[in-house]
This record gives sequence, C-alpha cells and structure tokens, in this order.
Amino acid sequence: MNAAAQFVYTRVSHRVRTAQVRDDLIGWVLSGHKRLLTPQGEQRFDSGAVFLLPRGTQWDMFNEALAGGVYEARMISCPQELIERFHQRFGQFAALAPVQRSACSSADAAFAASFNHAMSALQDERASAALREHRVQEVLLLLAERGLVFSSHTPLRWQDRIHRLVSQRPHAPWDVQTIAAAFHCSASTLQRRLAEEGSSVSRCVRELRLEAGLALLQAGQLRVSEIAARCGYDSHSRFSAAFRAHFGFAPSTLRPEPS
Repeated sequence: MNAAAQFVYTRVSHRVRTAQVRDDLIGWVLSGHKRLLTPQGEQRFDSGAVFLLPRGTQWDMFNEALAGGVYEARMISCPQELIERFHQRFGQFAALAPVQRSACSSADAAFAASFNHAMSALQDERASAALREHRVQEVLLLLAERGLVFSSHTPLRWQDRIHRLVSQRPHAPWDVQTIAAAFHCSASTLQRRLAEEGSSVSRCVRELRLEAGLALLQAGQLRVSEIAARCGYDSHSRFSAAFRAHFGFAPSTLRPEPS
C-alpha cells in the first residue's frame, strides 16, 4: 500500500457521522473549520491548522465552510507499512509517545513547502513509488522533529485487510468466496475471524464503498449516479439510501443533481 493524496472542497457545511480513520492521516485546513467530536470531547482545527489523526480512531466530523465561502482541506493518508519503514529509518524517534487521538501543528513555511512537495509527487502519475514515499517521509520527519509521530506497532485487523483489498476496486462484485481466496483461507475461516472482531464481509464491503463515495463527493464534480456506479451500486437510489443511513445526510447535499 502507498500513501495517497485526498482533497475536500465544498461550499456546504456538513457533518460526517462516525467517520473511520483507516490509515494514519495528516491534514491541512486551508479554509473554514474542521471539528471532531467524540464522547470524550471536541477538537477544532481552524484555517491554517495541521491535524494528525491516527489509524483506528472514529469521529463525528464537522466540515464547516466560511460564510459565503468554502471548506477546503488537503490530506495525506499513510498506510501502516509506510509508518513502519519510517521508524526503521529514523530510530531516533522511538522514545516519542505516538499520537493517541489527535494532534495539531501549524502550517508554517517549512511545513507548507514539504507538504506541497509531497502532494505534487502523489498526484504525478510519472513519479515513482520510491519518490512518492521519500516525499511523504520528509513530511513525517518534519512532524517527528516537532514531537509528533504515529505508532508503528498496531496489529492490522482482518476488517482492515479487507478494506484495503476492496479499496483497489470498490465497484467489483466482492463476495465471501472471492475475498477469502485473496487471503488464501476458507470462507468459514474468514467469517469466523471477522465475527471475532464484531464485523462481517458484507459490512466491510459496504463501509468501504460508502467511504469511497464520500471521498468522491467531497473532491470532485461527478454526478451522484456516476459515483454510485464507481462504488459498486447498480442503483442511484440504493446508494443514496445506504449513504444517508451511514453518514446521516444524503449525497445530494454535497453534489446536487442538475435540473
């Protein structure tokens, strides 16, 4: 798995209910405000703030556009394997306590230059995987020198493995047998391991597809019907109903269909 660039640009303030952070996330709020809410409290990140969210955390996320303006953020998601390679290379940060729930830094000139450099590489189809990782590790190094690191020792759950597999082709007709074969185990073994984690294959596939749909809604101008197809739904209405039930608002809130 490689690091990935993510974008959110919207004129509509919205709340994403129970958002799952799948990979360690470095974000930069360019306009508006981001609020994260859990039963333990609230975190707020204003324009110019850098936020770090570790994998495995869950939030209610509020993306709040400025009055008459937009909410805009750029993010880099870092898979666990990349974080582990960072710690292997830069062992001097082993004594630092990793970020637990969230952390904040400032987007000063040094951070902006490093982050934009990494984003450019991640978006460049001609850039090699080695170059992309080098640029992202530069961002991680800058943050580590400010005392902010992600943990390298969190075991990867079975549902996380399935999310990573399905994310490569969310539109594909995934089922228990296909996914079990990809992991070289039986369907019953896969189902048992997921049940031990309180999950199932259908739930994992549904969550990933809806999260992929949310990312497409927040980042581009695609119609909801096209997003539904790209996420494996053969019906616009089925996608919209599942999306509303999961996130608490309809896809058309962010991407109204043209009349």
